[in-house]
Amino acid sequence: MNDEDPAACSLDSGALAQRLTAIAEAGAGSLISRQAEDGRHLLRFRADAATRTRLEEIVAAEAECCSFLDLALDQKAGELVLSIAAPRGGQALADALAGAFAR
Repeated sequence: MNDEDPAACSLDSGALAQRLTAIAEAGAGSLISRQAEDGRHLLRFRADAATRTRLEEIVAAEAECCSFLDLALDQKAGELVLSIAAPRGGQALADALAGAFAR
């Protein structure tokens, strides 16, 4: 994490590009819908084992480079639901992360 801005991603540009590509690939194959309300993004995915594994890997990786993000993965009504939120100052990164799944 960047000591100057606690709401900053610690990845360098090359690693960030790779991460965003992996996120876009996960979304392309399984994203059903996405919505945002009150600063929280809810992304719904097909509930299969491969998708769950990919999303768990993404959540774990994001927890390391962007620990200020609030990420949660649940299964509801036959879908995987990824929740993404951020504290004040980190909303732009939460928005960008949610948007990367829909690229």
